[in-house]
Amino acid sequence: MKNLVVVGTQWGDEGKGKIVDLLTENFDVVARAQGGHNAGHTVIIGGKKYILHLIPSGILHPGKICVIGNGVVFDPFAFIQELEELEDIDYSDRLFVSDRCHLIMPYHRAVEKAEEERLGDNRIGTTNRGIGPAYEDKVARRGIRMGDLGSPVIFRKRLEEVVRSKNLLLKEVYNSEPLSADQIYEDYMGLADVVLPMVTDTADMLSRLDRSGKKILFEGAQGALLDIDHGTYPFVTSSNSTSGGVCTGTGIGPARIDGVVGISKAYTTRVGAGPFPTEYSGSLGETFRSVGDEYGASTGRPRRCGCFDGVITRYSCNVNSVTTLVITKLDVLDQQEQIEICTGYKYKGEVFTTVPMHAEVLEEVEPVIETWKGWKKDTSGIRQYSELPQEARDYLKRLRDYLETDISVVSVGPDREETLFVDDSPYAGALMRR
Repeated sequence: MKNLVVVGTQWGDEGKGKIVDLLTENFDVVARAQGGHNAGHTVIIGGKKYILHLIPSGILHPGKICVIGNGVVFDPFAFIQELEELEDIDYSDRLFVSDRCHLIMPYHRAVEKAEEERLGDNRIGTTNRGIGPAYEDKVARRGIRMGDLGSPVIFRKRLEEVVRSKNLLLKEVYNSEPLSADQIYEDYMGLADVVLPMVTDTADMLSRLDRSGKKILFEGAQGALLDIDHGTYPFVTSSNSTSGGVCTGTGIGPARIDGVVGISKAYTTRVGAGPFPTEYSGSLGETFRSVGDEYGASTGRPRRCGCFDGVITRYSCNVNSVTTLVITKLDVLDQQEQIEICTGYKYKGEVFTTVPMHAEVLEEVEPVIETWKGWKKDTSGIRQYSELPQEARDYLKRLRDYLETDISVVSVGPDREETLFVDDSPYAGALMRR
């Protein structure tokens, strides 16, 4: 599998950063296709924690080329801050940004914050970082792109046009203070000299690298259930976070992708508002949050926790054409007396095994639960899949059978070494090849 896509199969936060970091050794290029700095990938190497938001996790491997594709919405201030936090990493001449990335501007953040406040209890639960409004402007054909920074006259002209309309919106609809086009121009042009040397036509670059035989790993952000088309709408992100978004977000055609690696926790979490059928309330949810350190990498927000939702994960495996699955955070279940799996939804006398279209329906379903015996043993020190407790292997086999998808890798901790390759998976050998 020369070119691989890594995607989250739940609501994000599945541990993609660790798996991308683990796989990067076998690849030449790591490319990001969508999202913005609302996504956060946490990687722990030798006990040191790195939290990446815009920059692909492959940057932590010397010599690997890292690409931020055209489908990403780009905040240059957040980008520079992230570069400063990588002070011990040499990223020169191997980090590239698409000239077609749309810029996140101050008015995007202002509008998003004002709209969330207006919605009150009905808010989406965004990060207020301007991601959604930036995508809105992109689709409405009034966005400003990275390449515009290299043409100050064009940048100034487009900026003044957009600020004029945004100020009208802020004043008349949200009763908020207007923004200064002069100040925004000065701030962004002040960063141009730092960012522009990394800006290029990354679609052409990736095509040339692919034709030359280089292996490309595409790093997904968020999760499939947050996809704008296939997620739990309207409680979703503003981009296509499924595997199909890789093609439009990088300029690589689908025929160039050889496989899709789906990432799923051994349980389920989500951040922010929206339906969550298997959510635990009370002390059990707190236990999962504490043991699993379930707090957002980008925002620090506490994650909602629940048992493994097989319905959403099977749906996600289908939508993404997942070739093989990685199960993360199995160790978080180590001390549970029993392990639960959701295999269906009850709603008004019927049982569904697919995800309903309406979020309002998903809010009201009752999960159909299977209960499996826990293993009550510490798995974090195990380094061979065959050494896992029988109960843990039984649980994983049930997940594989229900999802009808291969499981090749199991993670039992945050560090690179805390990773097991499944003995009978046809794909484990390809993924672990060093």
